[in-house]
Amino acid sequence: MVPARFFIMKTTMSRRTVLKTSAAAVAAATLSRRLGAAEAAQLKGNINHSVCKWCYGNIPLDEFCVAAKGMGIKSVELLTVDDFPTLKKHGLVCAMVSGVPGGISNGLNRVENHDKIVAFFEKTAPLVAAAGFKNIICFSGDRKGMSDEEGLENCAKGLKRVARICEQHGVVAVMELLNSRVDHPDYMCDRTAWGVALCKRVGSEHFKLLYDIYHMQIMEGDVIRTIKGDPGKKIEAAAPYIAHYHTGGNPGRNEIDETQELNYPAIMRAIVATGFKGFVAQEFIPKRDPLTSLRQGVMICDV
Repeated sequence: MVPARFFIMKTTMSRRTVLKTSAAAVAAATLSRRLGAAEAAQLKGNINHSVCKWCYGNIPLDEFCVAAKGMGIKSVELLTVDDFPTLKKHGLVCAMVSGVPGGISNGLNRVENHDKIVAFFEKTAPLVAAAGFKNIICFSGDRKGMSDEEGLENCAKGLKRVARICEQHGVVAVMELLNSRVDHPDYMCDRTAWGVALCKRVGSEHFKLLYDIYHMQIMEGDVIRTIKGDPGKKIEAAAPYIAHYHTGGNPGRNEIDETQELNYPAIMRAIVATGFKGFVAQEFIPKRDPLTSLRQGVMICDV
C-alpha cells in the first residue's frame, strides 16, 4: 500500500508544474504580442496590407486574425458578412467582401443572373457600409460561347443597377481580373483592357477592378506599364480603374519570393507611385510554413 503522503506530494508537484507551465505559456504569448507589435510598427506605411483567408483554411479565423494583426496586416478578406463580428473583435477590416451568388463562373455577363446579383447587393451593401468596410467582389462569369462585346454590354447593364445601390451606401462593386489560361478556363474578364472598357461603360466610381497580379502576369505580363501607363507609347494607365490588388507567385501561385518570376518590390513601388490608397492582399498558397511565408510576403511588399 502506498503511503498517503505520496499522493499529497505528487499533487503538490503536479500543481507546481502546471503553474510553472502556465506562467511560461502566458509569458510566451505576451512576448509574441510584443514582438508582433514591434514588427507591425516597423512597416513603412505605404502599403495597406491584407490577406485572403482561403489560402489558410486550416487555421481558425480567430487564431488567424491574431497572427495577421501581429504582422501589421490590417485586413482579412474574401469573407462574408457572417465573419464581420470576428474581424471587429480583433480590430481588423474586410477589404474585399465575398458571397455574390453564382461565384466566378455564373456572373454578370448573363442577364438571367442580374436579379439575384442585384438582390445580393441590396442586402449586403448596407451591411458592409454599416461595418465601415468598402469593397464587394463580383465576377463577369464564363464566356460559354458568348462574344466579349455581348458580355461587355450585359455586364454593363447589370452593373449600372448594382452601382446605383453602391452609390447609395458609399461602397464599391469590384470585378476581379482572372486568367483563363491556367486557373479559370473560359472566364470573360481576363484582360485589363476589357475590364477598363467595362468601367468606362458603367461610368461610376462605385464600380472598379480587382487587379490580380498573378492572373494578369499569366494573361498579358507587362504589369508595371499596365498599371502606370506609358504616354509615350500611348498606353493608358489602368490605375484609376483599380480598387484593389492581389499578389501570388508565378508559376504556381505560391510564395512571392525569389522562387518565381515577378519582382514584387518593383511592382509595389509602381503601385505606390500611382497614389493608390487601397489594400494589397496576399493571395498565394503557401508551400512552406504558412504564417512564416505570409510574414515574408508582407515584408517583400512593404516598400
